[in-house]
Amino acid sequence: MYRVALNTAITAFKKASRHPLNNQIELVSFQLTAEEYDYEFEENLKLLHKAIEQLTGVEKSIILLYLEDKKYEEIAEITGITQNYVRVKMNRIKKKLKAILNVDA
Repeated sequence: MYRVALNTAITAFKKASRHPLNNQIELVSFQLTAEEYDYEFEENLKLLHKAIEQLTGVEKSIILLYLEDKKYEEIAEITGITQNYVRVKMNRIKKKLKAILNVDA
């Protein structure tokens, strides 16, 4: 079921990207109290999303599933690749994100 939804979303995204004028989305952030707002966290989150945008489609889907706290077994089942390959791809994606973000770790 998730695989069908993922493919449908990818198809809709590709279709919408052909018509960029119809596809304008305004990003709005809401914070409840000024005391709890963490500007550094918000900036880091924005940088991470920009870095994820630079990944390929498969890499994006794997990292987003990982960020949703899905286990490797679930990611493998959803994406249709083996669990070992998911682990390999995750290591490569992490290295790629570190390079994009210039993180020393």
